[in-house]
Amino acid sequence: MLKDNIFIQHSPTHYPTSEELIMGNIRLTCFDLGGHKQARRVWRDYYQVVNAIVFLIDVTDPQFFNESKSELDSLLLDEQVKNCPVLILGNKIDKNGALHEYYIRQIFSLNEITTGKGNVPKSELSARPIELFMCSIKEREGYGEAFRWLSQYL
Repeated sequence: MLKDNIFIQHSPTHYPTSEELIMGNIRLTCFDLGGHKQARRVWRDYYQVVNAIVFLIDVTDPQFFNESKSELDSLLLDEQVKNCPVLILGNKIDKNGALHEYYIRQIFSLNEITTGKGNVPKSELSARPIELFMCSIKEREGYGEAFRWLSQYL
């Protein structure tokens, strides 16, 4: 859960949950659906109520990169969420073996599709907003900027 730019740790997602995020004067209802294979089956059930997508990548676990890339690619091609801004979080940068942003961008083919981390009005974008931010949820770094970026498109 995120409250005033501070994530409160909780255990990994075993079943869908929803929580409220508050950042300044922005209040979001978020659905944590999980990323394991069984959880991905219900993702589409939520698409009708989605205004944005946050896709989390564990940057210390390359054995799942192919599977994660496949799921991200599929999500980006889905017509039901084609207009939703997509925030990609490269998490666990605090751990040994964490891959740098440059490599995550290469592995996930993000250089061709990301739209920039700055304040870019949606009207000036030729595609939906998509961006990667590196973070450590555990150490509480990097995600504040990411959610501020996302909030400009909501």
